[in-house]
Amino acid sequence: MLRLLQMVGRRSLVTVAGLGEFADFVSRALVAAPTARQLGKGFARAINEQGVRCLVVITIVALFAGLVLGLQGYYVLARFGSAGLLGTFVSLTLTRELAPVLASLMIVGQAGSAIAAEIGVNRNSEQIDALTTMGINPLAYLITPRLLAAVFVFPILTTAFAFVGIVGGYLSGSVLLGLDAGVYWSAARSSVDFGDIRECLLKALVFGLLTIAICCHSGFNTHRQIGASGSRAVGISTTRAVVLSSIATLASDYLITSFLV
Repeated sequence: MLRLLQMVGRRSLVTVAGLGEFADFVSRALVAAPTARQLGKGFARAINEQGVRCLVVITIVALFAGLVLGLQGYYVLARFGSAGLLGTFVSLTLTRELAPVLASLMIVGQAGSAIAAEIGVNRNSEQIDALTTMGINPLAYLITPRLLAAVFVFPILTTAFAFVGIVGGYLSGSVLLGLDAGVYWSAARSSVDFGDIRECLLKALVFGLLTIAICCHSGFNTHRQIGASGSRAVGISTTRAVVLSSIATLASDYLITSFLV
């Protein structure tokens, strides 16, 4: 019993220390923004990395998510004679939950993994150490532009996801199943209010900053992987970044929803 308590205590201390180190990492990267070198160039590159390259996968996933929601929602609502509420069902489901969550997971899967791997390679090839030797803050140079880009990109892609998903619901419910288009769009337009949009954008901001910070932190600390080095350490860091970012997205989604509902 004593050994169990000791193990739980050690794990708890390690977890708390890790969270503190992560918070310090993010805060130092954000505070370094005014002194970052080539911030504009790094910001533009991060916009392309997280936004432009992810737009195609966001559009495809959003379209099929809307199609599935329209199909399933129509048959469920039709059982209760409420097929006319399909626009409400699709728009609220996407705006409040699916759009920010799925958009975040897709961006993490494509851009977040690439960020973790790139920074991990920079660490293993001693490029980060070289930046420090030259008097350049590696956090300001590598991390700050990506965090700022995440705050800008995630809300835009989340909004695009919601819009394309609602269009997918229209295609499924009205074009394929015969629901009146005017009824669908009227319900979709009248059901979404400012509070729903605010919650959607708030989640996008939190998910963006949190997930990209986790990916950057994991890649930046690739050299700390126990029992692994080189390309194996980069692979472990990348996998860890995607898993932790996905968990953080779902956990923070629950917390935000519980406070705003």
